[in-house]
Amino acid sequence: MHRPVVVVTGMSGAGKLSALRVLEDLGHETVDNPPLTVLAELMAGPRERPLAIGMDTRTRGFDAAALLAGLGALRARGGSLPDLVFMDAEEDVLLRRYSETRRRHPLAPAGSGVADGIAREAELLAPLRDAADWVIDTSGLPLPELRRMIEHRYGRAGRSRMSVAVMSFGYPRGLPREADLVLDLRFLRNPHYDPALRPLTGRDAAVAAYIEEDAEWAPFWRRMTALLDPLLPAYEAGGKKYLTVALGCTGGKHRSVLAAERLSARFAKAGWPVELFHRELSIREAFPEDDSQRPPPHPISIQRA
Repeated sequence: MHRPVVVVTGMSGAGKLSALRVLEDLGHETVDNPPLTVLAELMAGPRERPLAIGMDTRTRGFDAAALLAGLGALRARGGSLPDLVFMDAEEDVLLRRYSETRRRHPLAPAGSGVADGIAREAELLAPLRDAADWVIDTSGLPLPELRRMIEHRYGRAGRSRMSVAVMSFGYPRGLPREADLVLDLRFLRNPHYDPALRPLTGRDAAVAAYIEEDAEWAPFWRRMTALLDPLLPAYEAGGKKYLTVALGCTGGKHRSVLAAERLSARFAKAGWPVELFHRELSIREAFPEDDSQRPPPHPISIQRA
């Protein structure tokens, strides 16, 4: 019997081993750093459990192009479709993690520092990051949240529908690196300039009413949903397993939050497995797949180190 295959790779220090442990807890058979020569046999063989394979620059004979060619060949044969997960983090975060553990970077040349090893590894792994089905940026991600994200993606056996993540963000902190689609809401009027609304968020009724009274809101919503509604099944038909839609505004607390709330509820009602994430509010919610009505919100507050 063939079961799903997950290939986990990424930057050293970004959490690959943690991701593999979570997958193992979810019932996956895990193999860390097998030689590339046995990879095709591992992925193509019959198995009773889902398989998770860890691959990184420590793998004997590691070659990003060869790994991608192997995954492509497996897909072409119509076997189990492997998901490629790339664990990433910002350079300063990786430097801090290495400093805390006092470990030497595996690719740092003799006599050089960790930063040189990180730069070399990023260059080697760039093709895998570009081809990944899912990029997980662990820069500000606590381990319990990483576990919850992986459980949401892989925790229910037999999942057939594409998972959709909808997130709000603020532009000053940069674009979310995991986003597939990005929409800019800064053209809408900003509740920040109303002293009564400034301390509130897009989850509050007063802020929602203020934004939705903007003459630009209704045509924007019609056009956005007219674009996205047919795109989701098209992405799924093309084999995409996960889609992240990011909506941004100046502060990431009002306009983008409201739009993300409305859009995630719309997707959930249409039957998509949906996860909602407000980056600047540190709130994450998952909508049940078998319920067409949104449940009462129980936000999860993420305490960042």
